[in-house]
Amino acid sequence: MVTVENASTGVLYFVALPPSLDDSRTFPTWFSTAFKVVLAVVASYFISSFKLDYIESYLYDMRVVIKAQLGLSKLKNSPVVLVLITNKTVERYRGFPTFKDHTDFLSALYKNEPKYVLYDFARVRSKDLFEITGDADQKKLFSQVAGQFKNFYVPAPELEMQGEKDKNKLNPPLDNLNVFPGPKAGDLKILAKDGVYRRFLFSYQGQKVLHPVIASYYNPEIQNVDQIRGLFPFFDTLQGYVHYYPRDSFITYAFEDIVDGRVFPIELKDKIVIVGTHTGKSTDEYVLTPFSREPNAMTSAEFHANVIQTLIENNSPIKLPFWINQLLTILISILTIYVVLTLRPSQGLIILLLTLVGISFFALILYIGFGIWIELSHPFLTIFLFYYFFIPYRLIKENRRSWEYYQKNKLLSQVEELKTNFISMMSHDLKTPIARIQGMTEVILQGQNPMNQTQREAVDTIKSSSDDLLRFINSILQYGRIESQGLEINRQSKDVNLLLTDVVRKHEFLARVKRIKVTTELEPLFPITVDPELINQVFSNLLENSIKYSPEESNVIVTTREKDGQLLIEFKDQGIGIQAVDLPNIFMKFFRGHSVKTSNIKGSGLGLYLAKYFTELHSGRIEAQSSPGIGSTFTVYLPLES
Repeated sequence: MVTVENASTGVLYFVALPPSLDDSRTFPTWFSTAFKVVLAVVASYFISSFKLDYIESYLYDMRVVIKAQLGLSKLKNSPVVLVLITNKTVERYRGFPTFKDHTDFLSALYKNEPKYVLYDFARVRSKDLFEITGDADQKKLFSQVAGQFKNFYVPAPELEMQGEKDKNKLNPPLDNLNVFPGPKAGDLKILAKDGVYRRFLFSYQGQKVLHPVIASYYNPEIQNVDQIRGLFPFFDTLQGYVHYYPRDSFITYAFEDIVDGRVFPIELKDKIVIVGTHTGKSTDEYVLTPFSREPNAMTSAEFHANVIQTLIENNSPIKLPFWINQLLTILISILTIYVVLTLRPSQGLIILLLTLVGISFFALILYIGFGIWIELSHPFLTIFLFYYFFIPYRLIKENRRSWEYYQKNKLLSQVEELKTNFISMMSHDLKTPIARIQGMTEVILQGQNPMNQTQREAVDTIKSSSDDLLRFINSILQYGRIESQGLEINRQSKDVNLLLTDVVRKHEFLARVKRIKVTTELEPLFPITVDPELINQVFSNLLENSIKYSPEESNVIVTTREKDGQLLIEFKDQGIGIQAVDLPNIFMKFFRGHSVKTSNIKGSGLGLYLAKYFTELHSGRIEAQSSPGIGSTFTVYLPLES
């Protein structure tokens, strides 16, 4: 509460200021910080519960694609070879190859001595081989030729539960073919639900599927489940993520190349030969991969090849545990809350963008360099949600703070205006009684009645004190005019030397009291346009200070001269000087130096402020040089032409 009294009316003004924004009743810093951390942890736990498999899988696929585009997914020395029935094959046989054609194919293939043959044609529901036609005798002959291979497998697309023996067995006469579970684990109804085949099955209910059985021949270490990289339990299965190689990475031959003997036996000896189709006739021939969502992204045979190659190289990507994802989300939450609520919006946005880029780059390096999959969807969502929700909160808070500042500034402006008006009215009303005191003093001094020494000293003291008070009141009035912006400059052509002479004459009594000699060294000058009242005030303030702060029986020198198109007026004294620490602040309003405060010298702290202000109104400046104990020199620079 601020109380102001109008000097003329006596009315009291009570102005209540708004509460401080830094009120001591606000929560301590540690409590605010702890609250933000708890909020980040709770929000992170809540966000981490969201199922973002689709987004997460998409971000993972991007890493797979980038690694391939950088040329870091090249396949070397694979034992897997693909043999595909293509459209050219169909043209040659004038239709899809029959059982007789396949019998000829297997006979030719047998001579090349492959280690494993996978016939990717099984359709469990039909209990037959996909698209292959022929009579019973042709099927029987085909079955006999296939039986000559030690490791001939038909990968079944469905699993067999314990007790479901012969579930995948084909209809006679193909029932002697070795049908082995080799399903493709696609995200069809679970996880990402986008139809992409990212996973492979290792075992079901403790029984290995076809791919690890074959791969263990080339890498015996994977016979120990604990040695297999990246496996994780999923329902009753053990699964892993496929380390994909780009499309067409595996050596591929056409069906007819084998029949015509155009493949050297060494190319297939002890290899895994996967026979499949690539005709574009059915989506069953293909799988969607992280590389592409196109229906013909990769053949089913090539998918089997990637799974087997992943197991042989034992390089399945490792997905980090869920708790690491939660920890990263918490850290991102804390950072986002701090950035959004503390830093400037532009600075905070840059930091969050750099954080997103940094996390993405870190995740990419982990995958490319170490085959580690760290989840990004929850941290990304955290940044987005926190930024989206907390920015409006901060805007509301800052708008309220701005409004409080505005109200406080408005009230303080009113208080300042009341104060200025009060000072102006008070000063103006005091001039009348002071004028009366000065007038009565002059009457007494000029009167015919003689006074003794004591009476004359008393009257001189009254006159000196009234002069000091009048100068102080004039300074306050000038300051009030400046604050209210009611000061106008009235330029006239004047001889500065004459103005200085008049100022020196008016201060003769003050100098005579202290027995100070004021010497003037004035060069002849041309008149310049100035406001004589304001410039007189400048000279009076500087000369009065020189006399007031100088010891008795010292000298004050006032000089004028022209230099470089400017008029220089110097006031040099032999006073107490100004300390170096105070020198930069002497022109501030109401400022008084440390050495002056401890002395008996009176002052308002407005003299130099007004002198500097009035000089700058004339496009000039004031400089001060001082040495404590030696004296000070104040130099006024005024332009010759204005």
